[in-house]
Amino acid sequence: MSRAGNKRSATEAFDKSKMDNRNVKDDTSKPQSPFLSMFEGFRAELDEHHDRRERVIKASRDITAASKKIIFSLQRIRTLKKQIPLFVHKANQQYWETIETQYTAISRDVQGINAYRYRSITGGNQEFIEALTFQHYLEQQQLISYEEAKLRVVKLGSERGEVMLTMDDYVLGVFDMTGELMRFAITAMAMSGQLPSGDEESESIPQRSSKMDTAPQSRNVLTDLRELRASLEKLDVPYSMNFGRDIGKKMGVMRNSVEKVENALYGLVVRGSERPKGWMPELTQGSGREEIEGY
Repeated sequence: MSRAGNKRSATEAFDKSKMDNRNVKDDTSKPQSPFLSMFEGFRAELDEHHDRRERVIKASRDITAASKKIIFSLQRIRTLKKQIPLFVHKANQQYWETIETQYTAISRDVQGINAYRYRSITGGNQEFIEALTFQHYLEQQQLISYEEAKLRVVKLGSERGEVMLTMDDYVLGVFDMTGELMRFAITAMAMSGQLPSGDEESESIPQRSSKMDTAPQSRNVLTDLRELRASLEKLDVPYSMNFGRDIGKKMGVMRNSVEKVENALYGLVVRGSERPKGWMPELTQGSGREEIEGY
């Protein structure tokens, strides 16, 4: 009797186990929650967003680095309104190609609303504008217009789509370019004793002049810097906006750059004969402020 009872118990347990397994299979065959597929879509979208954001950040860093190297090479030039020397052109060719490659790589990522969503590219845009405007000034002694700069960036985007250059990035890049003009002017004065000018004959620094109140007839780096300062100071942007805050930070640096060139020119005119040959004015002379960017 006990053996028969044990046999029935084992059989019942086995049958119950089969039923439980069958119920599990039946449960898995039921339709999944509709929310699961929805959140899977969210996950895919977030993954795509983070991948796109990382690509834009990397491109911005590479564009910034390449633009800085272009500026370093351009600072070896000592003349205005002349073709870029061949050795500088060759040295910078690889960096211009790097910039084009990076803009092409992210052109699809910054189309439509994404152009405003991924603003990490703004740093690269500003540095690129700084290099572009500096080279254009050395070649033409003119400030490249926003439309020309915008067209240049559009061409770099290739057929994948245009990369947007905002007016904010253009203006902030021009602010930074004034610092490069200051370095260019002071270095040129230290090397040649002359203020860089676009005339066929460089404008010599007079040691004595009987016409102290006569305005200079020719344009030079200092007159261009003063004109640019007057134009930038006319900008009226609310400080509550990011653009306004950025301008507030760069405005003081821009004014400082113009003052440094003025002080350097003053030193050459008033005490030029007392300076040793090759003397370079201090970049920090008469300045109590710090630069935004350092090299």
